[in-house]
Amino acid sequence: MNAPLAAPVAVPPYKHTPLFPLGKDEMPYKKISSDGVRVETVMGKEMLVVSREALKTLAEAAFVDINHYLRPGHLAQLRKILDDPEASDNDKFVAFDFLKNANIAAGGVLPMCQDTGTAIIMGKKGSRVFTEGDDEAALSEGARDAYLKRNLRYSQLAPISMFEEKNTRNNMPAQCEIYAEGEDAYKFMFMAKGGGSANKSFLFQGTPALLTHDRMLAFLKEKILTLGTAACPPYHLAIVIGGTSAELTMKTVKLASARYLDALPTSGSEDAHAFRDLAMEQEIWKLTQSMGVGAQFGGKYFCHDVRVIRLPRHGASLPIGLGVSCSADRQVLGKITKDGVYLEELEHNPAKYLPEVEGQLGGDPVKIDLNRPMKDILATLTQYPVKTRLALTGTIIVARDLAHAKLRERLEKGEPLPDYFKNHPIYYAGPAKTPEGYASGSFGPTTAGRMDSFVDQFQAAGGSLVMLAKGNRANVVRDACQKYGGFYLGSVGGSAANLAEHCIKKVEAVEYPELGMEAIWRIEVVDFPAFIIIDDKGNDFFKELNLG
Repeated sequence: MNAPLAAPVAVPPYKHTPLFPLGKDEMPYKKISSDGVRVETVMGKEMLVVSREALKTLAEAAFVDINHYLRPGHLAQLRKILDDPEASDNDKFVAFDFLKNANIAAGGVLPMCQDTGTAIIMGKKGSRVFTEGDDEAALSEGARDAYLKRNLRYSQLAPISMFEEKNTRNNMPAQCEIYAEGEDAYKFMFMAKGGGSANKSFLFQGTPALLTHDRMLAFLKEKILTLGTAACPPYHLAIVIGGTSAELTMKTVKLASARYLDALPTSGSEDAHAFRDLAMEQEIWKLTQSMGVGAQFGGKYFCHDVRVIRLPRHGASLPIGLGVSCSADRQVLGKITKDGVYLEELEHNPAKYLPEVEGQLGGDPVKIDLNRPMKDILATLTQYPVKTRLALTGTIIVARDLAHAKLRERLEKGEPLPDYFKNHPIYYAGPAKTPEGYASGSFGPTTAGRMDSFVDQFQAAGGSLVMLAKGNRANVVRDACQKYGGFYLGSVGGSAANLAEHCIKKVEAVEYPELGMEAIWRIEVVDFPAFIIIDDKGNDFFKELNLG
């Protein structure tokens, strides 16, 4: 027998609350074009008609600008480090290097970082915006053209098979996401995300037991230390607690690191929207200052600032996301309205943030002549403690991931390492394109940790005894250096244009030119800045900070 029908439940009217209720956009914009935009009336309503060319023009302009210019706020934060009496000498040295780098990049020739990033585009298309279709293709073409026309690096690898890859030679594909939101405008965020900072994106599946102040702070302190220095601090640190899915949590991390979510509410409600916790932001920022990591080589400024976003969640889940925007803080907003095509105005005159007199930041560096035999170079380095600042002059060999794999194949076949790998320091890097009339394109260090597994084998074979890169390294590197008498020198990550302009005087391919930017190169340098991070006695600067 059927049960009697229940009385109908009264359903209240639906009240929609956006998950991310952002306030007014206060960014300054510049007009880059009036072409390709018009207004037509359809069914009594004004429609914004946007041409394919307008989308392409905006994307190209965006990826040119963000590889050469920074936001004024970011530059002001660098200057703040120089003016802070509590900042360490190394903090100030790095901050000054970044300001010099920004000034060179603003010339529009050398990009601020050799890793010119993955092109990421997010669009929000209003309901009364009409395009020809295939907006993703138009935006991607504009991004591609920026990489082809400018001195930018192609970093994207196409999988040919599970284990074979080839460089796409145009930095495509772009990551492009388009949403339906708003009415009469097409709004964008463009980001060039380098591999170093992208690799410092972490998702932790926590439990609701963490939702107390002390437990959460202890958890976050432990995880923040795992960021290390390989992504070129000072960081813009983003932390997201909660989320309706893992992918939403991590997307929110990326947007928060770009300060895209700064206009969120600062308190929550039963409407279950995202909000910023300003008190926790300040508490975690002070926590990062007390860690001693500093701007890469010890000090106060591990982070410029912190964003903490709280999201709603499923009762059984507590995803926690962590990520950074690095010192190549590359993002820009754009919009297309009935009045034209607009791009956020970045700072074209970063020189105004430089101090009038450079002064001595941490004293004079120790000068190292790299044109001597390797045994003499090692004998000089062993005289100095970790954290010693150096100025390197002479020949350096450049080799990174794919080149290391090729050389390991030789060893595993019973062949020796080439002499150049034994006689010179090894710099982990991959250059951007060389502009006409320049000795080098932007040419900063890459993350050292990716080469950790090669070090013991290479040093046992007489190579890689002096390594130069950025970031902290694993215990196996410290152990190998102590065993074989090697050194790891840290270079300033994030100042690639400055290195190309002032330090790198000659670049020539040595082997594997088919690998493109991952070929083995020989470079000649003058006063190339570096610090002793790991020495031949087992000392490791980063181990002291619990980063080793």
